[in-house]
Amino acid sequence: MVDRFGSTLLGREQSVAPATRIAPVSRRALFLDGPIGVTLLRLSWPNVLIMVAQAATGLVETWYLAHLGTDVLAGMALVFPVVMLMQMMSGGALGGGIASAIARAIGAGRDDDADAVVLHALVIDLALGASLSAAVLAFGPSLYRALGGEGASLDAALTYSNVVFLGIILLWVMNGLSAVIRGTGNMLVPALGICGGVAILVPLSPLLIFGIGPFPRIGVAGGGVALLLYYLGGTLFFGWYILSGRCEVRFRWGRLRLAMFREILRVGGLAALTSLQTNLTIAAATSLIGHWFGPSEVAGFGTAARLEYLLIPLIFGVGGTVVSMVGMNVGAGRGRRALRIALTGGLAGFVMTETIGLSAAFWPEAWLRLFGSDPAMLASGSSYLRIVGPFYGFYGLGFALYFAGQGAGTLLWPLLAGLTRLILVAVGGWLALSLTGASFGLYAMIALGLFVYGTVILFATLRAGWAHDATGL
Repeated sequence: MVDRFGSTLLGREQSVAPATRIAPVSRRALFLDGPIGVTLLRLSWPNVLIMVAQAATGLVETWYLAHLGTDVLAGMALVFPVVMLMQMMSGGALGGGIASAIARAIGAGRDDDADAVVLHALVIDLALGASLSAAVLAFGPSLYRALGGEGASLDAALTYSNVVFLGIILLWVMNGLSAVIRGTGNMLVPALGICGGVAILVPLSPLLIFGIGPFPRIGVAGGGVALLLYYLGGTLFFGWYILSGRCEVRFRWGRLRLAMFREILRVGGLAALTSLQTNLTIAAATSLIGHWFGPSEVAGFGTAARLEYLLIPLIFGVGGTVVSMVGMNVGAGRGRRALRIALTGGLAGFVMTETIGLSAAFWPEAWLRLFGSDPAMLASGSSYLRIVGPFYGFYGLGFALYFAGQGAGTLLWPLLAGLTRLILVAVGGWLALSLTGASFGLYAMIALGLFVYGTVILFATLRAGWAHDATGL
């Protein structure tokens, strides 16, 4: 029997017929025939909970570490984009490729292919996690200097970064296993695992940072140690769930297939480039601010921009469900329904992020004062949120539709939209600063980049081949 990749299905017929897997069959029927809005809402709330909780780990640690001074807060502003890049690449990018491959296989009734994704996903996660760990440990000093780090802020950044990236492979494996489970349409178990880990991390961080009770005071490094313990706990929980047989896909040893790696990476690889673009955009703005103004301005911009990073996991909560729903419908040949799912998800993304953006624009200090009260930091951060916040909705729209592209296996236009945004911020922002010498010009270019990003992906989705050429509803 030959699968759609042109390779033999492990030399045998499918050992488990699709009809015998009760949970995925009922979930598949819901994805293919259930009410779109209700299904999206019902399945997304656990995913939203996951991603907000995971993003909260960085925010909570920043809040704790802010008590160590402005230099530490500025150092965290340098490291945070790099850590978020790892989270986005492992969970949203490669994780989306894993979930998409499983969802499309289940939608087409290819259960053996869905099972094979698990082993191939683990191999990719281990390889990428180890490689990126080595790269950041080796080139971290040069990276953070390029972002504007110097003196005490650079020392704080390196202390935290070296601890976290020594074990960053745990994050990759944890998010890879979570994506395997999400690909079956099960959003609740990943939510339980991530939120359970955060519930432990939140009290553990201050114990290690400040040395409360019997715990040693290890300062900035304590936040990194607590984060790694959280990643380890999540990895063990998701691994146990899959190996116990409770998951609708199974881990099986078998021959590694190049075609299966391509199936994951053709979506996950392009998505990783998109994640890289997002973080390069923030990093470019951080570098421009750092070289033009200094640590206080960096701390203000970095603290304000961290709200944008909070939007990413919020939209990922909806996007994770969109990946599975669109993937199963495209796999089943129901492209028009897949388009309606994509647009529903896009609307939800716009409403959520625009609400947050407008609130931040009207009351910027409500967010900024969570992390400090330095006047220069508050002034810089408030300026950013007043200019950029009203455009957050376009980012939410584009990012939600990006997940629809993941589900369908096509990410060219989201990649081009992200590249356009990066150029507007890096090149346009540099020109604006050169001409005006004031940060508002850079912030205006960031706002324009968000608008362009959302509108380009919307028009590309409406014209996508997978949305118009399929048969069915």
